[in-house]
Amino acid sequence: MMKRLIQLRKSRNFVRFGVKPILFFWLFAAGLDLILGIIAEDLGPDPHETLLHTTGLWALNSLMVTLAITPLTKWLNWPQLALVRRMTGLFVFFYVSAHFWIFIQFIVAFDWAETLSEIIKRPYITIGFVAWLMLIPLAATSTNAMMRKLGRKWKQLHKLVYLIGILAVWHFTWQVKLDLVEPAIYIIILIILLGWRDITERRKTKPAK
Repeated sequence: MMKRLIQLRKSRNFVRFGVKPILFFWLFAAGLDLILGIIAEDLGPDPHETLLHTTGLWALNSLMVTLAITPLTKWLNWPQLALVRRMTGLFVFFYVSAHFWIFIQFIVAFDWAETLSEIIKRPYITIGFVAWLMLIPLAATSTNAMMRKLGRKWKQLHKLVYLIGILAVWHFTWQVKLDLVEPAIYIIILIILLGWRDITERRKTKPAK
């Protein structure tokens, strides 16, 4: 029993002080690169498009990592890996919010009527906006205190991440006009992750013979 507890503690510490910092710096690197690019005025011929594309892409990357954590804890028999899920989820919110802010600031220049018009008339923007709205309550309830307060409702609320994943990949795919290789990769990853969840849920609800 004591040996098992020591192993669990070592595993938790490895995730907390090893995996988590590495994952943090990997996810933060794109944002830092953009900040340095802004300071050096080195974001290419269309800096606004670079900002918009990069924040959107890393929002997707962060989201795929977040969705992959639960399957990985099962596949690797490593439940302590779940300790990084809150962090990756907050990175999703950070990059999506930055993506939306860049759109408002540089594309529609804080014209709120134009912003509303773009959201309504362009379906891919509508989908992205809805996904961002869904992320707000998830980010707001990501603390331990909110988990305790909401109880079982917390898990139900945070299942929105699966719908957000569908909307995010849909948003990305819809606005790509030529090269569909990159969207196809995200679609495949999403199908695998959601397919695994669906199979797992069906097994849980299947009556024992």
